[in-house]
Amino acid sequence: MIVRAAETSKFTESTADGPAERRVAKTAARASQPRRPWMSKTVVNFILDAGLLVFMVLMLFTAAALRFVFPAPTLAAGWTLWGFGYDAWANFQFVLVALFGLAILLHVMLHWAWVCSVLATKILRGRSARPDEGMQTIWGVGLLIVVVNVIGLLLGLAYLMVQAPVS
Repeated sequence: MIVRAAETSKFTESTADGPAERRVAKTAARASQPRRPWMSKTVVNFILDAGLLVFMVLMLFTAAALRFVFPAPTLAAGWTLWGFGYDAWANFQFVLVALFGLAILLHVMLHWAWVCSVLATKILRGRSARPDEGMQTIWGVGLLIVVVNVIGLLLGLAYLMVQAPVS
């Protein structure tokens, strides 16, 4: 027979119980305990930071290879490094930069509460506590919209101002 103790919210078993009742009691006791996440926030941050380090090292390598190993881009036709030409390495570098940017965005999102706390308490010093989560989300989405628009504006200006060679 299963008896629930009100003060501890845990299941206990009486001595007259059989093995089936004990299994039910253990299962019920496990179900009443809060589930731990399969991966802690610390582990997620470690994996993300390790990935950022790998992206940075690869970006530095590709930048150095494109700058110092290959000849000038106009003369690099036919030159290869490990079977890949200059254009392939430049494309790989662009993919790395894009992935690095997304990983940085994820990193900032995971630390957004901390960023808001530091801004509110150390930089602005107007409030003693950080804004509530709703305001943090609004500020974060607003900042993301501003950054995307600035990048789009700069790309639009570059597209309009690029000049073809004079022949």
